[in-house]
Amino acid sequence: MAIACVVTRACCGVEAPKVTVEVHLSNGLPAFNLVGLPETSVKEARERVRSALINAGFEFPMQRITVNLAPADLPKQGGRYDLPIAIGILAASGQVPSDKLAHSEFIGELALSGEVRPCIGILPAIIAAKNQQHQLFIPLENRREAELVGFEQTHFVAHLQHLAAFMHGQAQLPLVDQQPQWFEDEATGPQLCLSEVIGQYQAKQGLEIAAAGGHNTLFLGPPGTGKSMLANRIIPLLPKLSYEEAIDVAAIHSVAGLNIKPNAFLERPFRAPHHTCSSISLVGGGSIPKPGEISLAHRGILFLDEIAEFPRKVLDCLREPMESGEVVISRAAAKVKFSSRFQLIAAMNPSPCGDVDNARSTPDQIQRYLSKLSGPFLDRFDLTIEVPKLPAGTLTQPQQTAESSESIAKRVNQARQIQLSRAGLLNSELSPSLLKQHLNMNQADLEFLDASVQQLGLSVRSFHRIQRVARTIADLQQSKTTERRHIAQALGYRAMDRLMHRLSQQ
Repeated sequence: MAIACVVTRACCGVEAPKVTVEVHLSNGLPAFNLVGLPETSVKEARERVRSALINAGFEFPMQRITVNLAPADLPKQGGRYDLPIAIGILAASGQVPSDKLAHSEFIGELALSGEVRPCIGILPAIIAAKNQQHQLFIPLENRREAELVGFEQTHFVAHLQHLAAFMHGQAQLPLVDQQPQWFEDEATGPQLCLSEVIGQYQAKQGLEIAAAGGHNTLFLGPPGTGKSMLANRIIPLLPKLSYEEAIDVAAIHSVAGLNIKPNAFLERPFRAPHHTCSSISLVGGGSIPKPGEISLAHRGILFLDEIAEFPRKVLDCLREPMESGEVVISRAAAKVKFSSRFQLIAAMNPSPCGDVDNARSTPDQIQRYLSKLSGPFLDRFDLTIEVPKLPAGTLTQPQQTAESSESIAKRVNQARQIQLSRAGLLNSELSPSLLKQHLNMNQADLEFLDASVQQLGLSVRSFHRIQRVARTIADLQQSKTTERRHIAQALGYRAMDRLMHRLSQQ
């Protein structure tokens, strides 16, 4: 009985479940049957594998070929099963030794000539093979992803003939480079610096607080005041990713089919989708679930410019992932979970005509414009920072040397280290019980905050968020207790609440 079993990996979100490719050759009329819940792209492997084997100089068995992809209840898609199917046929027909298949995994798409083409979403499969300590054979063009993991038993295959020669012991395949040169390279290109923003000292300080505590922030101001400039300059303030965090981020980008830039491997992602994007592109989904922008911004920044132009139902899709740090996409075939622990930075104008002062819009029109952002969604912002117009003559006066992003980043990193050593979390991630434990605020100041929240008509969620911001301000000043001055400064970053209160008085 001619039968062979080859191990490969499927792609199911950021997981890579094991798939066993069972190949059976039997007597009968020549046929090639593929079973095991294959989708159209997998069914087409029959023609690719047949042509690849013939053009690579192998004999295609003129028998009844049955290929089973187990487990049968797991949907399979893509061309990644071409190489394991081809190796299974060669092993079952005795053209390569079957004893070489033990503790080995194969992934790759085949060209009609027998060349091995790259696959998307291969990084989770490399991590899974490393955990199992199996030999892994992947396309040569996926070398960059393999070098991110650094698994020493990863072999690169450029052609089917090269793999057959290796299995016969007649040649060697390239191995992963254990010390890739690019890993230590610095990111190239101009670095954005906060000193390039003229004026806006309160907004800069608010951005520093947001970076230190991981707080969601909304910039509110007329057009051309520097809201987008400020948001684009938050990445240099944040510390680099750790290796484990960077691998998590790279796995999501790999599944989405995005190229991983080696010199930006440790950089935090910065995603800025256009306001015309759909809820699926923002949150993720599709018939074959793919990560959306919120997952691609995992461990980094999601920047929504002109946030009031986004459809309200699209923005409300963000409410649950912002709290839970993950998004679950349920489909008939599968249920996929993607991490989405991102920091939201948004910018908007205070009115449809751009400015509240000297506005062409009536207060009713302005309130209708602001109502595009639901109350529960606005509650998710820890800081709403006003970015006003610059005073007359500011642009023509000699500019004093402003503080650079590098020096601000040092304070941000110190504050983050204080938070992590104290609770193991950033202040924005503290639960109400942990917040009460680590706030260190006396009863009189707590009553002052409660009275302020009642006067502004804020929710309980906002009450806790103001406490978190005040604790971050105290950490930046290296104060062990949260004092009234910290609370007062945190209350100063409630520009949206003040605007809504002002409009209600008119």
